[in-house]
Amino acid sequence: MHVLHRMAQSRAIRVVALFEALKGAVVLLAATGILSLIHRDVYSLAATFIEHAHLNPASKYPRIFLEAASHVHDSKLLLLALGAAVYAVVRLVEAYGLFYERKWAELLAASSGAIYVPIELISLFRNATWHGLAILLLNVAVVTVMVRALIVRRSVVEGTDAA
Repeated sequence: MHVLHRMAQSRAIRVVALFEALKGAVVLLAATGILSLIHRDVYSLAATFIEHAHLNPASKYPRIFLEAASHVHDSKLLLLALGAAVYAVVRLVEAYGLFYERKWAELLAASSGAIYVPIELISLFRNATWHGLAILLLNVAVVTVMVRALIVRRSVVEGTDAA
């Protein structure tokens, strides 16, 4: 593979690594926010939020939000925060591996990204939105970069040129 192609590929992998690290950091912040709700009256917080947003609590979505908030308990919050923390750690470890171009991280990024493509396609067909299309295209780009990196890695091991 040409040196310039290899440098461009390394740069693309590092961009994906930063994207995964950003996702991990955002979810870690969300987990921290969820933990801050433990031992608090989530229903009252939801009602206050709806009031400050000047929403009608009797309308459809605010009512659904209030109903969901009434069923949130500390054990559910703890499980949700734990799940978010595990997801964040996986994303941050993946980002580390991608930054240092580890094969296991490239496999993880390609497979975890590919899992979401059919779901995103179905969602897009059911309700086409610009942000849905953007998420799909971003995810396909990530999978493409990772699959390309794996193909190049394999060709280097086998002694062929994948350029």
